[in-house]
Amino acid sequence: MEEKQLIQALRNSDESAFRKLVEKYELNVYNTCIGMLGNEDNAKDISQDVFIEVFRSIHKFRGDSKISTWLYRLAVNKSLNHIRDNKKHRIVKSIQRFFIKDENETLDLQDFGSQNAEQEIEQNEHSKALHQALNKLPENQKTAFVLKNYDDLSYKQISEIMELSHSSVESLIHRAKTNLQKHLEEYYLVHFG
Repeated sequence: MEEKQLIQALRNSDESAFRKLVEKYELNVYNTCIGMLGNEDNAKDISQDVFIEVFRSIHKFRGDSKISTWLYRLAVNKSLNHIRDNKKHRIVKSIQRFFIKDENETLDLQDFGSQNAEQEIEQNEHSKALHQALNKLPENQKTAFVLKNYDDLSYKQISEIMELSHSSVESLIHRAKTNLQKHLEEYYLVHFG
């Protein structure tokens, strides 16, 4: 189904079109939310909110951009709103950078050798440090960094989502990397120095 047909079907409240949209973009939206929030439960909730918003307001979508761009914008904006509304959740348990754990998966230290358990703990510490450093970034830097590194979007796509020039996005990502490096150096000096 082409995008124009999909949008029209969504506007006609076609449930199968909505299911197709969710199936196609749910992981992308979730990855954006987990990158911004660092908490699986919050990312799931915000992801659901994004699709509910699409269902409720598809008639407002003008079609000036791709529907995926609109979804990313909604995911970023809803995540930023959640962060603003829930400042107490700024430091979260961990962030799963390149994979999504099953919510029922637990770490049973008896099932792993001590080396694997140590690696898991170390990985969780690194994830926590990274997310704490991400939370210290200005919103635009964090958004650009997450879209590039968690969603693997091109600079052009990020430019469309953030409604910024290509060079502005490059600059934001460069500054984000520089700032992350500083924050992480500080963290590791304090904790392991």
